[in-house]
This record gives sequence, structure tokens and C-alpha cells, in this order.
Amino acid sequence: MTAASEHGEAGFRAWVHAELATRLGPHRPDRPVSVLGAGNDDLDAGRQYLEALAGSGLAVPAWPREYGGLGATPAEVAVVRRELADFDVPDLYPYLVGLELIGPTLLAHATPAQCARWLPPIAAGTEIWCQLFSEPSAGSDLAGLATRAHAEGDEWRLHGQKVWTSRGAYAQHGLILARHDPAVPKHQGITAFGIDMRTPGLDIRPLRQMNGDAHFTEVFLDDARLSDADRIGTVGEGWRVALTCLSFERGAATAGSSGGLLDVDRLIALAQTRGIASDPAVRDALARLVIDLRVMTMTIRRARDTARTGHPGPAGSGLKLRGSSTFRDYTNLALRILGADALTATEPWNTLFLTAPSLSIRGGTDEIQRNIVGERVLGLPEEPRLDRNVPFEQLQG
Repeated sequence: MTAASEHGEAGFRAWVHAELATRLGPHRPDRPVSVLGAGNDDLDAGRQYLEALAGSGLAVPAWPREYGGLGATPAEVAVVRRELADFDVPDLYPYLVGLELIGPTLLAHATPAQCARWLPPIAAGTEIWCQLFSEPSAGSDLAGLATRAHAEGDEWRLHGQKVWTSRGAYAQHGLILARHDPAVPKHQGITAFGIDMRTPGLDIRPLRQMNGDAHFTEVFLDDARLSDADRIGTVGEGWRVALTCLSFERGAATAGSSGGLLDVDRLIALAQTRGIASDPAVRDALARLVIDLRVMTMTIRRARDTARTGHPGPAGSGLKLRGSSTFRDYTNLALRILGADALTATEPWNTLFLTAPSLSIRGGTDEIQRNIVGERVLGLPEEPRLDRNVPFEQLQG
């Protein structure tokens, strides 16, 4: 039985609105701009939001009821998303990896026992998860990762280094990829695990970005020991797990950061305050941004609907490219309106401007996304991959 079948379509929408109204405050147009945690280390707002929705299933409506969701269909999830627009939703970036990436990946690959152990705390906001994928020599070529996992009975011993781990400093758990077999081609010798970030042998260090944030970390693993019960999927299935997670990440990186899209009304108000709202060039730039955001809304819906079928496709890559470009245009226009005053602006436009370039790198580079769109959407010839069938150990050195 779906969520709507209990109430009927109109009744479901009314129930969602009434439930949200009892748990959340109304939408705040004056809420400070915050996108992907830029300039903001606030964990409390997101935790309070998820705590307020605990027990309703509305924080993760697509998840099964037994794990904190509603078991909702894509159409029902869309209703929840639309109703949420009327309420105060904070920047959920600290919780985004768990809610939008790890959670759906666990539903696709983890055992029922693992889902029962890990998913409810993610939905309730009591546990933050991070993603331990990238390495100093394995970024765009993620399958070239060198972190090793050695099996010893019912345990695994991990050695290596991860980098660009979002929120690694205060995440309680992480989804980690490690190489268990270097004698096979690189895509085949990878296994995935859930790891407690307090495990002995983990050394977590912050990485400061040019916008002043230190949300990313590098993680060193020196004989970190995991139980085989923490292995996600079968041995050697790590690349499949990674692809699932990355498919969800491409959409979440640009669509799920602040409870909605970038607010162009703030830029219109800024232009009015500066007395240049009637400038034809500014009006044209604002109109173009409104159109781009409308197209991005439709792209988000298409990518989310595809992802919720359990088989996320290349639509997320198109969304990632569009979102990165639109975010840059948004921040560039803000600084254009402010002029030299952007250097001392109290609103975080300068912070967002310095954050914008990172969107073309995080969650998969623009170049990788273009390859995916070219090969899987446009049907162009694949990039040459001469190392596909070569044992990983022969690629080293």
C-alpha cells in the first residue's frame, strides 16, 4: 500500500501539508543564503529539521517505512517536495550525503540487517555519513584507487589515503571503497564497506578552501580494522556500488543543497536596492537566469524521477553540468550588481562566488559529466580506455 492510497491523491496532499504545518515553520524569504554549506558550519539547523520530521517519513519519503520513510511513489515524493516549498527548510548540506547518496545506495546494495542498522539514524539526523572515494591519484579516474583491503578471517584491514571527503571531520560513518585484489583489472578488484569514522587507525585532517571553508578533509587509514558484517555487497562488487552512489551524487550536488533552487528574487531585490533594476543589461541577465532556473527545475524533476526507479541514469550528469553553470551565472551576476562593494558585502555573495568553481570539480568533474552525456545520451564513440582489461598491479609505477 502506498502513502497516497491511504488518503487518496487530494487527501495525501492535504495530509502532507497539515503534517508539515505542525512540525515546521513557514518559508522564510529572509533566511540567509546558504548553498552546499558555503560559509556555514551550522549542524543544528539541519538536525532540528530532521528531528522535527522524525516519525512522519517526510524527510525521506521514498524510503521504506521500516527505515524511516513513507514507501512513497515518485509522484507522491513530488507532492512532498512541492509542499515543502511553503515551509522553512535549512541548508541540509551536512546531511546531504547520507540522505541523498548513501541512503539510496544502501537500499540498492546493502542487506536488510545493514539497512536496519544504518538507515534510521540517517533519516532522523542523528548520524552524518561521508563518502570516502577520491584519492590523491584517483579522482576522475576513481577506479584507479589504491587504498588496500586485506581479509583476515571475519575482519578486513585497510591501509591508504582518501581526499576531498565532505564533512569527514564530524561524520559518524562513511562509505569507503578499497582494493582487495590488485591482480585483476582495476574495476573488478574493488569492495565497498561502511566504516565507523571513530575506528582506530583513521587520521582525519581538514582541507581549507579558498572561500574559507574547511568542510573537506583528507583521511589516512593505517591498519583500520572492519568487520566483514560492514561489507556492502559481495566481494568485488565495489565498482557497482560506486556507480550507484555517483549516479545519485550528480543530481544531489546541485539540486538538494538548500531546500530548493537558487533564489533569483534576492538578486532582483539587490538590483533594486542598488538602483540598477531598470538597466537593460541587468534586466536581460536576470531574465536569462530566471529561464535557466526554470529549465533546471524540470531537469531536477526528470533526474529525480529516473533515480527513484532504482536505476539512475545519465540525466544526473546533465543536471550536474547545468547546475554548475547556473550557479556560476548566479554568483557572477550578484558580484556584477554589487561592483566593487562585493569586497565588503555583508551578504555572502563573495563567499558563494568563491564557492562556484568547486561545483565543476566536486561530485565528478564537468569533463567526466560531458563524457557520460556524450557516450550514453548522444551515442558518441567512447573515449579510448586502454587499461580496461589490464591487471591493476601492472598499471602501478
